Amino acid sequence: MDRIPLSIIILARNEEENLPDCLRSAEFAGQILLIDSGSTDKTLDIALSYGAEIRQRPLNNDYASQRNFAIQEAKHDWIFMLDADERITHQLKVEIIKAITTNENVCYQVSRENHFIEGKVLHGVLRPDKVERLFKKNNVVYEGCVHERVRTDKPKKELSGRLIHFPYKTWESHLEKMNKYTTLLAHKYYERNKKCSFVSGVILKPIWAFVKTYFIHLGFLDGKLGFEFCLLHSFYTLEKYLKLRALKNNRGRI
Repeated sequence: MDRIPLSIIILARNEEENLPDCLRSAEFAGQILLIDSGSTDKTLDIALSYGAEIRQRPLNNDYASQRNFAIQEAKHDWIFMLDADERITHQLKVEIIKAITTNENVCYQVSRENHFIEGKVLHGVLRPDKVERLFKKNNVVYEGCVHERVRTDKPKKELSGRLIHFPYKTWESHLEKMNKYTTLLAHKYYERNKKCSFVSGVILKPIWAFVKTYFIHLGFLDGKLGFEFCLLHSFYTLEKYLKLRALKNNRGRI
């Protein structure tokens, strides 16, 4: 297989279930670079079996720092950020190759199609979201410890091919991620001295989170599953601000 001058970067920790399909979709790249943050399962063995290069570095709950480190470790000028629970479709692969051949100095966005164990979720909380994933090495910097975002002064274009995303295989894993992310965000807000009244954080924001995702973003079109995800999104918002209020009231402790 001819490989193209592209570094595909994957952040991973204990991803033995996700990695094989993820790595198979990335085999057209000249370099697959896996940044491991302490796997104890077969993640490293699987990565090596697909020819991936491995760097080990603690995450320290800072995804932006981990991605910025990975970018500097990449050997090709073009970078594609891929999560272990994502798959590059054939159409997206073709568009990535075309973009690199064209070699425009832009940052490319990709839409993710989200799948759950019970089916697709195409609206509401998990509607196809645009993420910046394909760019030149020195053109972007990641910011934000969780739900990190790209900062770039380059123009953005969108690729029509999608990533297939499997964010949660079980409700348990979904709830575990919610607990982890709400804690990280609460600490982030606390460090920024973000204000949070009882009425705003505990009542209004969770209600608005449900209304926005279920009605405005059409979550109701996904049936019962859509309702469940939108309701959990409301709870996610509530949990985040409850933890922030706890930090303020307990001098930095949740």
